[in-house]
Amino acid sequence: MQDRDDKLAGYFAASAPWAAEIAALRGILQATELVETFKWRGPVYTLAGGNVATIWRLKDACGLSFFKGVLLSNPDNLLVAAGENSRVIRLFKFRDLAQITRQDAQIRATLAEAIALERAGAKVVLDKDDLPLPEELAARCDADLQFAQAFAALTPGRRRGYVLHISQAKQAATREARIDKHFHRILDGKGLHDR
Repeated sequence: MQDRDDKLAGYFAASAPWAAEIAALRGILQATELVETFKWRGPVYTLAGGNVATIWRLKDACGLSFFKGVLLSNPDNLLVAAGENSRVIRLFKFRDLAQITRQDAQIRATLAEAIALERAGAKVVLDKDDLPLPEELAARCDADLQFAQAFAALTPGRRRGYVLHISQAKQAATREARIDKHFHRILDGKGLHDR
């Protein structure tokens, strides 16, 4: 518990980038029934153990993201995909405190909707991921049954992360190096960004 509290205190330190904006978002989140915890290098807000929202420091902004964001109504089109390959998470991006103040009602309404979805047990149903395995990854799976089984046992999101990461390399040697780099992580059932 102390370790978690220390990490949260460090994340919310006044000297960190976007400190005022993040403090304002934290205040809004703490006014809900969500429980604040620390996961994946940042604060995560949960309901009955289910992840609902998180606060992020980005290079050019800070963000409030929603784990089941694709299910949110987003009537003002303020929520955006977290990244080019993001299928589920949606986030608000804020570049100053005034923007958070202006969008306070939308933030609170979106939080209420996200909490209601979590309470109702809503699930995101995705189409089957049709990303083809890079040739080098397919060859490694064909050559190593243990590796193939470990890769197949990963969650769909973890498999997708590896496929995208490996596929983005332009040269075969780089794709092979990326497979080698993450070989033991895959055997251990870890995703690309898991610690």
